[in-house]
Amino acid sequence: MDLIDDPQPGENTPEFTVSEISGAVKKTIEGAFGRVRVRGEVGRVMLARSGHLYFDVKDDRSVIAAVSWKGQVSRLSIMPEEGMEVIVSGKITTFGSQSKYQINVDDVVVAGEGALMAMLEKRKKALAAEGLFAPERKKKIPFLPEVIGVVTSPSGAVIRDILHRLRDRFPRKVLIWPVAVQGEACAPQVAAAIEGFNRLQPGGALPRPDLLIVARGGGSIEDLWGFNEEIVARAVAASDIPLISAVGHETDTTLIDFVSDLRAPTPTAAAEHAVPVRIELLAWTEEQGTRLTRALEQGVTQRSQRLRDLSRALPRADALLDGPRQRLDTASLKLPVALTQMTQARRVKLSEASAGLRPRALTARLAPLRDRLTMATNRLGPGLSRGTADHRREFDRLVARLDAGRIVQANQQRHQVLQDTSARLDNAYLASVSRQKDRLAALERMRQTLGYTETLKRGYAVVRGDGDVVTTQVAASKATALEIEFADGRLALSDARPDAASPAPKPAPKPGKPKKSDPEQGSLF
Repeated sequence: MDLIDDPQPGENTPEFTVSEISGAVKKTIEGAFGRVRVRGEVGRVMLARSGHLYFDVKDDRSVIAAVSWKGQVSRLSIMPEEGMEVIVSGKITTFGSQSKYQINVDDVVVAGEGALMAMLEKRKKALAAEGLFAPERKKKIPFLPEVIGVVTSPSGAVIRDILHRLRDRFPRKVLIWPVAVQGEACAPQVAAAIEGFNRLQPGGALPRPDLLIVARGGGSIEDLWGFNEEIVARAVAASDIPLISAVGHETDTTLIDFVSDLRAPTPTAAAEHAVPVRIELLAWTEEQGTRLTRALEQGVTQRSQRLRDLSRALPRADALLDGPRQRLDTASLKLPVALTQMTQARRVKLSEASAGLRPRALTARLAPLRDRLTMATNRLGPGLSRGTADHRREFDRLVARLDAGRIVQANQQRHQVLQDTSARLDNAYLASVSRQKDRLAALERMRQTLGYTETLKRGYAVVRGDGDVVTTQVAASKATALEIEFADGRLALSDARPDAASPAPKPAPKPGKPKKSDPEQGSLF
């Protein structure tokens, strides 16, 4: 190691820079330890915004700082939690900026099965307190699902057992989502598979499952630990599709078993819970059909017997009509005699009534009445004539007054109607004139916009020859005088015939022949 300066006279202790001391310590520590495994209890845990994980590993006497970089955190099989007893693996490094040493951790395992069970029990209580294990939130398993989604390893014996059992019981369409069933990738892949199945749209190109099965074979608690992760439990709780868990053997229990809608002891049992036995369904259906047919036949037989019993108690139809027929015959015999007797009685009464209506007796009875009517008429005539004349004069006066009032009222009404009509006509006229003005202004603006003068303002020009608009070079060459119109005025050009502007090239002049002089006004072309 180099010194900064040579020792001063009388001094034999060399001087180092801070960076040199820090580098020497770093080389010494990293060279002495290299990669190590440290067992202890997790203390303070902090996940920084950058994605790096900082935590402490301690025992009853000392503490060592630990750090896992962002890329290492995603590969950790277990996330350290405060109070967990773990064994961390990594390299001892130094942090010169703070004069401290630390261990860079790239692997974390739980120290012993007891610690794993304690952590599992703690996590189980936390999820239960949130209500994720409540029976009322569990969904009913469909009786006969059309599509079954299976989340498991595609290469294990589990998927073969499930497919074989489904094929034996009731063949259904099966969608397999391959995942890792142990290790650090297990929990995120299983959670992603459950969420992926739930995101499928009903009726889409890939059918949405009616039932999910999450399955894995048996193993140790470390092998099954991925199904104890909180991310898996929350994904199962958030699933809208009913889910059956079949992880491990019958004696194995994971957190997914408590959150799922149904727990099966084995993957084969999960397939048995998923679908019924087709043969048993056919037999049951046939049995129910037979029972229904037997019940119908028995009902028809009972009703037929009841109808026959009732028909025996009823009398014959002829016997029911014997009495009414006899009464009809008796009435038919009595009817002519009764009609004859009633006619004779009515004739006697008519004769008695007509005896008092003879002409002489009737004239004698009407004479006093006629005299009284004549006397009353004679008395009533003069008084009726006088009263009628008085009433007619009064009636004429009332009619005259009424006619005058009606004429005045009618004139007032006509005057009011005339005023209203005049006001409406004035308003209609003003509105019509205003609309016509607006329309004329709009047409004027359109005329100006579509006119050629607006085009001239954008840099164009109009060429006229002999008073007509010229659009071709040939027409311009034939014109005797040209005039160009710009946006701000017109420019007249005299002698505008472009003799030198012919489209065809001019022949070369013959040698010795004098060249014609150019005109004073050159051609525009």
